[in-house]
Amino acid sequence: MTVNMTKGQAISLQKNDGGSLTAVRMGLGWQAAPRRGLFGSRTREIDLDASAVLFADKQPVDVVFFRHLVSDDGSVRHTGDNLVGGVGQGGDDEAILVDLARVPVHIDQIVFTVNSFTGQTFQEVQNAFCRLVDETNGQELARYTLAGGGQYTAQIMAKVHRAGQGWTMTALGNPANGRTFQDLMPAILPVL
Repeated sequence: MTVNMTKGQAISLQKNDGGSLTAVRMGLGWQAAPRRGLFGSRTREIDLDASAVLFADKQPVDVVFFRHLVSDDGSVRHTGDNLVGGVGQGGDDEAILVDLARVPVHIDQIVFTVNSFTGQTFQEVQNAFCRLVDETNGQELARYTLAGGGQYTAQIMAKVHRAGQGWTMTALGNPANGRTFQDLMPAILPVL
């Protein structure tokens, strides 16, 4: 059963049977919003980029994004860059796979971001979401839908962080500005 998350909501990543999830996929989807022009509605392609920043004690130690598809330890993997969005028509346009069992013990948080590399604002985006899927069986566990547009070019979407022996996901949905994950670091640090 999917949990439709609200901003700031956290869910445990423990399975109903008491076991822990071992592998999850953070999927990102979006579509270009139609724009009214002189000759009717039209859309332009929107290039959003998903990134995962790995932290140890509030210090960034690795990042996975379209130019570095696999974390140095191999536990986090990006499936590849999508330059237009909407390809999945509701499915994931970009995804980041996390093998929770392989994440080194010193990594305590993984923050997922999305940014417009070309500088387009979220006013030009519709139906944007991130979702967490149990990669072992394909079951969607949680979904966070972005509401409204905005004059920002990025969003700090969610984080997965250690909670005792397991992991917890928190929906963040914080708007930010920046074309790369490096630009977003000042917006990420307060949510750690």
